[in-house]
Amino acid sequence: MADLFLDGQYRPALSLRETERAIKTIKDFFQLHLAKALNLQRVSAPLFVRKGSGVNDDLNGVERKVTFQVKDDNNCDAECLFSLAKWKRMALADYGFAPGEGLYTDMNAIRPDEENLDNLHSVYVDQWDWERILTKDERNLAFLKTIVRKIYGVLRQAEKAVAKRYPAIAPILPEWIEFVHSEDLLKAYPDLGPRERENRIAEQHGAVFVIGIGGVLADGQMHDNRAPDYDDWTTETGKGHRGLNGDIFVWYPPLKRALELSSMGIRVDRDAMLRQLEIRGVSQRVQQEWHKKLLDERMPLSIGGGIGQSRLCMFLLRKLHIGEVQASIWPQDIVRRCKEAGIPLL
Repeated sequence: MADLFLDGQYRPALSLRETERAIKTIKDFFQLHLAKALNLQRVSAPLFVRKGSGVNDDLNGVERKVTFQVKDDNNCDAECLFSLAKWKRMALADYGFAPGEGLYTDMNAIRPDEENLDNLHSVYVDQWDWERILTKDERNLAFLKTIVRKIYGVLRQAEKAVAKRYPAIAPILPEWIEFVHSEDLLKAYPDLGPRERENRIAEQHGAVFVIGIGGVLADGQMHDNRAPDYDDWTTETGKGHRGLNGDIFVWYPPLKRALELSSMGIRVDRDAMLRQLEIRGVSQRVQQEWHKKLLDERMPLSIGGGIGQSRLCMFLLRKLHIGEVQASIWPQDIVRRCKEAGIPLL
């Protein structure tokens, strides 16, 4: 049975049609202001790539990809993307972007092996994927924090715009976002697991960026898994800390938990990728075309990430279930329980 959070007192602030109008308003507003804040240009992105190209994200390495054969191309194998993390960096080079410039696009993915279909997790994933070229001097923690603050500023702008249009939805985001390294979070809450640590720190500050996700911490565990060939989670940043990536969390009162809105980071350079491939025991990936391009420095240094579209809409409209802002497939048990609780799934 799904681990759903249900509140018998919950009533949506907006009707179904009002919700659909609000979703469009939020998406139009957010992408416009994100592009302005980070100097990004919208581009078109693929839904699928050739199998074995090295472009797709492997997530935790065990999830099945949706695959099919292209009949008119010698039945070549294609697979739906899990994310655009690698494709974006390649596109920056192919399209001729310069340092300080970047791109964003709509990313739509299908993750059939999602095992925790609940208030926040769906088989269907939609997000704004963005990527921006940086210089060698910008590959540091200070620059990462600068970009995080700009994104958080757009989040606050969007929340204020929603509150102005729908007065029943009051702003709750704090003025500033807090930064904490995953290693320090472990020290602060050594008896808690990663998700509970996120809950504690998000409730305490309202908004937080957890730095350094993917590497093994002092307890021998990862805060969360990350692929070895896009985010840099091994570069030393001082005070025994490693990693130039992280996640943006906000405290979400309707669910009484932390809500991850974005995963992002400075991408691997040649040395970081080789180091991380070796750590994960997948050094053979250097034979794939995407990895060869990076090793030959045919792709620029970059920073990038994804921002959940449905999660953002869910947060800004104070919805209790992500199915209220996206159309997906849900187990009949979830459909039934949501209907009984007055949660209108799209």
